[in-house]
Amino acid sequence: MIDPSSLPGDPSELHLRIYYDDELWDTPQADTLERWNVAVLHRRRTRAAEHELVGLSGDMARDASLRTVEDAPVGSMTFYRVHLDRGRNAFWAMEEESEELYETAQALLDPDTGSFTDEVSERLEYVGSALLVMDRVTLDPPWRGHGLAAVLACEAITRLMAGCRAVACSPGITDLSSQRLTDKAEWDRVNARIAQGWERLGFRPYRDNIYLLSPASQDLEEQRGVLRGHLADLGASWRPDAS
Repeated sequence: MIDPSSLPGDPSELHLRIYYDDELWDTPQADTLERWNVAVLHRRRTRAAEHELVGLSGDMARDASLRTVEDAPVGSMTFYRVHLDRGRNAFWAMEEESEELYETAQALLDPDTGSFTDEVSERLEYVGSALLVMDRVTLDPPWRGHGLAAVLACEAITRLMAGCRAVACSPGITDLSSQRLTDKAEWDRVNARIAQGWERLGFRPYRDNIYLLSPASQDLEEQRGVLRGHLADLGASWRPDAS
């Protein structure tokens, strides 16, 4: 693990903004697929310019203690809540949305009914009817390498999985800009590390690089406590004067 002091800011000041844009489309597709966006924000406190204050005696005094707060985006996540019991056939709705969602649908859903296949249903407890797909998790490069993606994704999944019978993801590299990943061995190593991170949350490989997590499993809740502790440790170890 990289020294926490190398982080560009105090990790305890990270927070999530989870939102859904309802465009009020009265269509079966809109009833089936909900795209949830998650902004990863870093709360930065900066000292404001000195202000001159007038005291009760009329004397002028300077106050340099005022601070401004701004939320700087440092990453993002995208989730889809797929309702298998309303709107159109979820299999074909996912096929039209993106290639990645189509691959998930092919592994988990029956194209004729849009419901979970019998094989998938046998693996899952009935705690809801929807499917939550973790489509993309991205952090700016300076924030990577500290296990923060798992911390943040765990929190987002916990907020969004209510009413879902399964959470699915397809681990892999989403940021293709890194030149160091031109080597296949390095590419495989990074992909394997990403998969291990999601396995820590309770995801298990199912088929064709599709991983499944049951909301009924205790793995996620147990790991949430561990990851929150990890975040607290990172925050305690971070030094604002670090380079």
